[in-house]
Amino acid sequence: QVQLVESGGGLVQAGGSLRLSCAVSGRMFSMYAMGWFRQAPGKEREFTAGISSGSITTYADSVKGRFTISRDNAKNTVYLQMNSLTPEDTAVYYCVALIKPEAWGQGTQVTVSS
Repeated sequence: QVQLVESGGGLVQAGGSLRLSCAVSGRMFSMYAMGWFRQAPGKEREFTAGISSGSITTYADSVKGRFTISRDNAKNTVYLQMNSLTPEDTAVYYCVALIKPEAWGQGTQVTVSS
């Protein structure tokens, strides 16, 4: 069973930056498409960024130009670099391995103060 552990969340002021990490267990990581989703209070979970096994990236319009997803296959880790954060980015951020069945992490809280 694939396990994912997110880290790097925290409290940051508006305009600041954070980098989230997601460590993934197993030997097949390099073959997985990976994604980051987020869920703000009272809202549904929404797609944030994705990266294919070939490192092709996609982003939600709301984060395009501010967030960067990347992966390090040698470390079985996917990252989300978040810049120019706003209070609207406050959410729990989840990492997901887009395999069958999907594997989700436990989430990491990001809070952006104004």
